[in-house]
Amino acid sequence: MTLPCVLIAGCGDLGTRLGERLAQQGWLVYGLRRHTEGLSSCIQPISADLSQAALPASWPQHPIDYVVYAAAADQSDEVSYRRAYLEGLQHLLNWLKPQAVRRLIFVSSTSVYAQHQGEWVDETSPTQPERFSGRILLEAERLALQSGHPATAVRLAGLYGPKRTWLIRQVQQGYQVASEPPQYSNRIHIDDAAGLLAFLLDRDQKGLVVADCYLGTDDDPAPLDQVIRWLAQQLSIPEGAATGSRSLGSKRCSNARARAQGWVPFYPSYQQGYQDVISG
Repeated sequence: MTLPCVLIAGCGDLGTRLGERLAQQGWLVYGLRRHTEGLSSCIQPISADLSQAALPASWPQHPIDYVVYAAAADQSDEVSYRRAYLEGLQHLLNWLKPQAVRRLIFVSSTSVYAQHQGEWVDETSPTQPERFSGRILLEAERLALQSGHPATAVRLAGLYGPKRTWLIRQVQQGYQVASEPPQYSNRIHIDDAAGLLAFLLDRDQKGLVVADCYLGTDDDPAPLDQVIRWLAQQLSIPEGAATGSRSLGSKRCSNARARAQGWVPFYPSYQQGYQDVISG
């Protein structure tokens, strides 16, 4: 059986890791991004700007079976978010016409949740984001789900990995937060995020049930002060007094839906994931 074709729109670090996994399994992979220099040789390049309405000159002639929309905003402002997640997605949907893809996966974020008292949240929890970023992502999810294509939103927790070491750098600079009240944080190693996306594509390709929403997070929504203390110990940095606070809320994200279907994170907690990053 010929394996399908997938187009990864916004093929950056996450998209490239996903594309390499799928290519190793025999999939035909297209990667769309502004600058395709340095893109893995196993990914067919599409040089295009999602903010432009015109159909890219290098648009594939091959039928596209699956689309993963993994674009990211250039800056953390409302205009950039709308351009990346709403305008870009609408342009892509226009380019797909009159094709009917088997599934569109939109990479979203757990920022669509506003819970901040340590509550557990899952795919059925209320989404009432207070910040523009969460509101725009939720609007983009709806655009994907109402696109006429079978669609799934994957809400990823904070990504970390070899090229995403923000928290490590903060700890190296002496960053500390108060332990009370607990400020729960959620994260997923970027390889596990790519693995979850590949897992869902594989399920769909095999004709298995794929829901319209998943949370992509590890098994351990841990208090941020605990994560920081552990990182400081691994980095041999003396523990200092609390110097900062987290303003993005405190919630505990559950990956039970994905796990119930058979997905298992390679890095179930921050200890395993960050240990690999530090060692690397």
